[in-house]
Amino acid sequence: MTEMQVTPSFRLAYVPGVTPGKWARVWSERLPDVPLALVAVEAADGEPTLRAGGADAGLVRLPVDRTGLSAIPLYTETTVVVFPKDHWLAAAEEVTVEDLADEVVFHPLDDTLGWEQLPGRPAIERPATTADAIELVAAGVGVLLVPQSLARLHHRRDLTYRTVADAPQSRVALSWLEDRTTDLVEEFIGIVRGRTVNSSRGRGQTAPAPAKQQPGAAKGRSTGGRPSPARTTGTARSRGASGTSPRRGRPKRRG
Repeated sequence: MTEMQVTPSFRLAYVPGVTPGKWARVWSERLPDVPLALVAVEAADGEPTLRAGGADAGLVRLPVDRTGLSAIPLYTETTVVVFPKDHWLAAAEEVTVEDLADEVVFHPLDDTLGWEQLPGRPAIERPATTADAIELVAAGVGVLLVPQSLARLHHRRDLTYRTVADAPQSRVALSWLEDRTTDLVEEFIGIVRGRTVNSSRGRGQTAPAPAKQQPGAAKGRSTGGRPSPARTTGTARSRGASGTSPRRGRPKRRG
């Protein structure tokens, strides 16, 4: 009897606000024989999940402990302040931390922003989660600063948000255990970095050898066909609701 072959698979953990859909689609196109399992985890559970072997790689928020863990920063998110639509901050196109000095600012236990000094006035109690803080904001008790993706994730019709130009920002990274850098991990690294199929380094694939130059060809001119596509290695940067619009003055508090 021959031993049963185990079908390979790849488990990708991701924290709230991160949308792995575009990379998952590319994966299914390139590796249709390898199922990709998406594992949703809480913001604080990204790194522990990887260390416990619950996923092969993860889209997590920095910082992480780099001891035995690799991390490739992918993009930085804009920070926004969430408040009721009838709040006086709605008059501004962009807000500063100083504008929030007299506001109750919630700091949930799952906060993803690394504050050296918390803005505004502290709430009596810290909400357990960002979702709980959103409910308090909707009740008109205070405001909340979060990465823009979390503001979109917890969208409500009665709430809106504005960019906070001078607030700390959250960075999202692809992370995995260094001693588990498998071919499939290399495949996913190539996908998030925008490598083409021919330039992928996973599963033993190699790029085709460059065409040989014909004898007598002019120096510096290639006759071996079109050049391979340029490798995309830049990182995307998330933009807030105001984009790069200049601030038109500080909002005026209503009496």
